[in-house]
This record gives sequence, structure tokens and C-alpha cells, in this order.
Amino acid sequence: MDMKLELVVIPVSDIDRAKAFYLEGAGFRLDVDHRAGEDFRVVQLTPPGSACSITLMRNQEGAGSLEGLHLVVTDVDEARAELAGRGVEVSEVFHFGPEGQTPGPDPDRQAYNSFCAFSDPDGNGWLVQEVGGGGPG
Repeated sequence: MDMKLELVVIPVSDIDRAKAFYLEGAGFRLDVDHRAGEDFRVVQLTPPGSACSITLMRNQEGAGSLEGLHLVVTDVDEARAELAGRGVEVSEVFHFGPEGQTPGPDPDRQAYNSFCAFSDPDGNGWLVQEVGGGGPG
């Protein structure tokens, strides 16, 4: 039986601010922005090329509590440049070597070992992970 992850709820303090960040900064596509009264709003966005979407949920206590969400790309340098070009504060590219986290991409460009990181305005943490490397993965 297939089990597909199709939606991740992201806790944020300000839905409009988060929506602007994910649309303008991260380049996600807006799928739904629906309100039903003062206290109910569904904002769903999808990263380019992804089958999994996010929904922004106003949650003051939980805002910024997610870490390690992964966006998978074929070229981490290109993805980093695109994010930075959109005004996102994004880390330099790094990989994991014998001493742990190390600056720069994986020297052999092995798949799954080159990253950059960014956070949304509430501090929810994302990793951009390269899977299109030339080495074994």
C-alpha cells in the first residue's frame, strides 16, 4: 500500500507575513487561501515541482517549532542563488564530512550530502538538499 505525504502544517504567528515569505521569498505556489469567519483560515502553498504542500496555521505557541524540513533539488548552488536572489537569508552551502558540518559542497558531489539552510520569519527551519550530485548516493 502506498502512503504519500501530501501536506505538512507549518505553525506561524502571522499568516499574511508567512504567506508573503513563502510566495515571494521561497517561490512557492499559492493553492488555497480560504477564510470562514474570523478564526478559520486555510492557506496552502506548494514548492515548485513538489507533490507535497504546506498549510500555514496560526499558532502563537508553536510558531517556529519545526526544524529539518527538506526541499530536495538537483543543484544546491542554483537553489541557494535563487533563494538569495529573492531576498531569503540563506546559509552558505555545506556538507557533512569526518569532522561534521563542513563549509562548501561535498567534494565528490555525492547525492544527499550538500545542503544550505534557511528559516521562515517565525524560525521554522528548512534544509535544501542536493540529490543530483555526480557521486554515489
